Amino acid sequence: MPVSLEDIRAAAQRIAGAVERTPCLHSRTLSRLTGAEVWLKFENLQFTASFKERGALNKLLSLDEAQRRRGVVAMSAGNHAQGVAWHATRLGARAVIVMPRGTPNTKVRSTQVLGAQVVLEGDTLADAARHAHALEQRDGLTFIHPYDDPAIIAGQGTVALEMLEQAPELEMLVVPVGGGGLAAGMAVAAKALKPDIEVLGVESKNWCAMYQKLNGLPVEVGGDTIAEGMAVRDVGALPFSILQSLATRILLTAEETIERAIVALIEIEKTVAEGAGAAGLAAVLEHPSLFAGKRVGIPLCGGNIDARLLSAVLMRGLVRDGRLVRMRVVMPDIAGNLARVAAMIGEAGGNIVEVQHQRVFGTASIKSPEVEFVLETRDREHTQAIVAALAQNGVRAALQ
Repeated sequence: MPVSLEDIRAAAQRIAGAVERTPCLHSRTLSRLTGAEVWLKFENLQFTASFKERGALNKLLSLDEAQRRRGVVAMSAGNHAQGVAWHATRLGARAVIVMPRGTPNTKVRSTQVLGAQVVLEGDTLADAARHAHALEQRDGLTFIHPYDDPAIIAGQGTVALEMLEQAPELEMLVVPVGGGGLAAGMAVAAKALKPDIEVLGVESKNWCAMYQKLNGLPVEVGGDTIAEGMAVRDVGALPFSILQSLATRILLTAEETIERAIVALIEIEKTVAEGAGAAGLAAVLEHPSLFAGKRVGIPLCGGNIDARLLSAVLMRGLVRDGRLVRMRVVMPDIAGNLARVAAMIGEAGGNIVEVQHQRVFGTASIKSPEVEFVLETRDREHTQAIVAALAQNGVRAALQ
């Protein structure tokens, strides 16, 4: 095994005090919701809001003084960049991060604020990696891979060490998989400490390279995903060999379920998780029979989500749950009619968020224009009750 429990324990001692020992807490509400006993490991509470700090710091501390003086280089469009930037700067080492040209400005700025020099190069992460290796050779920098490195894997494995110290009763760990470093490190630690524990990886259905490789399938991935941290085609050779040797099973989850998990964590746990960070909970929501009655540990491995994206996810969650609806009403164009219908909706407990009075583009009579209401309701039953209340007062309403 390229990474051992002793390596992970050594990493834990090395990074102690510089990386947060994050809480691992039982969630009563999520347990009722899923049918499992759910513990959450809040890695989104790290300084850079991601577990990636663990591996990055362990790798940096393994370098000799001359290597640190020359500096390090990494390719990343997300959490690895910030982990390397923060701890390299803290240790007085130069850090160069190569990012694809399309990387969002917020991620570029966040990495620069943490002290790294950011170089934008290439259209893909693979292009950025090639340029990072070129800088490694040209400037004598040490390349820090985001997942395919024993020191990185050992650092990430410290998540499982902490979880099993904090919740030794756990029977299953459900771990998001991108390049595989976190899942591999956690699997090594967990299986060494508790051989009967089951470690399951999680990937998006659109990006499931590890699943395909472990099952001997050709790698065919791509498309939009809310879990950018798991959108990896070329998984690590070391993580792959570790997960294969430990017979680790990978679960797949839909994009919609990942969105549901993000919303559930906000509403229930009052904590923000990015798509990849919420993928473990998504797997439990999507495959409930696998986890029913089991004591399940889930690392919330990152919390770096764009504010506009989070806003859209939350609003889509309201629509999906029937708490935000569009209602079309056809009414005679008579003074006071709109106010009358609005009053009926209010009396039935609906909150009007938006109104559009459609006189030109509607399909109804010019004398009976359509009015579209966007309403906030308690749930689908409440929505139907509002429709029924309008009907009792002679107002025809249709949900869109």
